[in-house]
Amino acid sequence: MSASFSSALEKQTELQLLELFPRRVTLALLFKSSRHGRNFSTLYNVCGNQGSFVLLVFLEGGLVRGGFLNKSLPDCKYTNQDVEDEDAFVFSVDKEKAARFRVVNHRQAFSCDSSCMRFGRSLTLSRNRNSLSLALQSDDIYEHTAWTGTYDGCEVELHRVEAGDVLYRPWRDVQWTELERGRLRNNLVSYEPSNEELTRVRVLLLGPVGAGKSSIITSIRSVLYRHVVNLPIIGAGPHGFTKNLKSYPIRAERGGSITALTLCDTMALGNSEWNGLTVHDALAVIKGHASEGHEFQPQTPIQPSTAGYRLDPSLKDKIHCVVFTLDACELTFYSNGLKETVRKLRSEISDLEIPQLVFLTHVDEVCHGVHKDIRYVYSSRIVQEKIKKAAELAEMPVSSVLPVKNYCSEVAVDRDIDILLLSAIGQVLNAVEDTFEN
Repeated sequence: MSASFSSALEKQTELQLLELFPRRVTLALLFKSSRHGRNFSTLYNVCGNQGSFVLLVFLEGGLVRGGFLNKSLPDCKYTNQDVEDEDAFVFSVDKEKAARFRVVNHRQAFSCDSSCMRFGRSLTLSRNRNSLSLALQSDDIYEHTAWTGTYDGCEVELHRVEAGDVLYRPWRDVQWTELERGRLRNNLVSYEPSNEELTRVRVLLLGPVGAGKSSIITSIRSVLYRHVVNLPIIGAGPHGFTKNLKSYPIRAERGGSITALTLCDTMALGNSEWNGLTVHDALAVIKGHASEGHEFQPQTPIQPSTAGYRLDPSLKDKIHCVVFTLDACELTFYSNGLKETVRKLRSEISDLEIPQLVFLTHVDEVCHGVHKDIRYVYSSRIVQEKIKKAAELAEMPVSSVLPVKNYCSEVAVDRDIDILLLSAIGQVLNAVEDTFEN
């Protein structure tokens, strides 16, 4: 939708509306009466010859009535125009349900003139002084609607209907509310490990260059600090930025108490054992042998003779969950060497009975709908396919792959980005607790 104005259509209502179409579509807002004015001349100027469109009329109580035409809106400023369309339908939709009434007599599907738009006689939008009026009734041009009544002062929108990749129903349910954001934040801040030997859990982020593992750390801090955090731990060089083992305790707020979550960063995984973090060294970190600040050198593996080596690490020194960070944009371009490294690590870590998950980053860059609104992340067919590819690459269940969006270009925190990040971290803590219980 346009960046300069937005639709009054609520997300759940929009999903109900999209379900009425026989194919996947998205809506592009062209006209909004409260912004463009309540005259048909402007509507025709803005929306004429734009392709298939849907007319929305907003009534009281969240009810929306409207019509779809699989043809362009003609220019009716000066003459009456009749449009034939076998695909036309009128509809009623709200958050709970939607109903579609197909055209019966397609030769009279739509007509318009300088002061009126009609879908048969079922739905007539006209100008009434300085407002727009909607008249509803049943007719023989569309299937029986049982509609009746006239409504004045209506808010009206017209959207272009475009081919899209948003599924009708999300495959994972998320509550995109401020209440949910607060609940998830509180779950993280109040978390205490059930294992009495621990006061904090250590989560290791592993991934190739550019996947955003270091950005996850600053993004989680941004969520809790309530402003976008910029720290010099993020780099975009060809070999990555992080060279040392670094642990980042996560605080409940800026300058506040430390939570029970510590995120650990390392050198990026490479295409071979010689240009990135090796399987040997990654396992040394996971088992707790590597000391804080250890500088990774692929040609010099961690050994008992390595400075700071822990010969007999305690549980608090070990890693309690491993998160592989993969870039949704790069999944099909990762080398066989990187894939083999990830799978070998996956197998070795499984033998240690340490939980593993995947954070799939940059999901907003692979789907236009998600880029416009992150809340579509679990309704996007493209993201769903990327999640399946990530699961296949890492040889994990699809349920173990969690899409996230890091803070990168934003200058302020966003409720929905926060919820996505906090949901992922919540799954990490759940996985840790499930392992402790076993």
